[in-house]
Amino acid sequence: MAEIFLLVVFPTLMAFAAASDLLTMTIPNKLSLALIAAFAVLALAGGLPASIILLHLGAGALVLALAFLFFSLGWIGGGDAKLAAATALWLGFGTLPDYLAVAAIGGGLLSVTILLFRRWPLPGFALGWTWLTRIHDSRAGVPYGIALAMAALVVYPQSEIWAASLAP
Repeated sequence: MAEIFLLVVFPTLMAFAAASDLLTMTIPNKLSLALIAAFAVLALAGGLPASIILLHLGAGALVLALAFLFFSLGWIGGGDAKLAAATALWLGFGTLPDYLAVAAIGGGLLSVTILLFRRWPLPGFALGWTWLTRIHDSRAGVPYGIALAMAALVVYPQSEIWAASLAP
């Protein structure tokens, strides 16, 4: 059971977060709640020690506090803040610096790409694609959930929870 959550649920939820942000520029609250609930199931089904669970809760709480500071300053969206915190819950402190670094680099590249994309007019055939016109709009933000999800999937196999759940 733990392996299913580890190998299927987390990656699927991350892919859904990226796709949702790309297509709608929103990350549903239900997605962040699903990540939290799935972590709870994995922690219990995987028999994680209480000390590891508490450290993961601490990582999630720290990222939530910092992300909402960034949200209050207008630097990131609320969905991005909640997604980053729920992801930190899964990753814990061990891979948190790597996650944040990869997300920052990926988010920077994504932002530059979108800013360059917005300098060119959309081709006629794409004008009916709502999601693309939304991203192309210079008044819109950047779907940073894509970078957050990508970073999570990159560092996830090095996380403590991955090793603990797959240990014999």
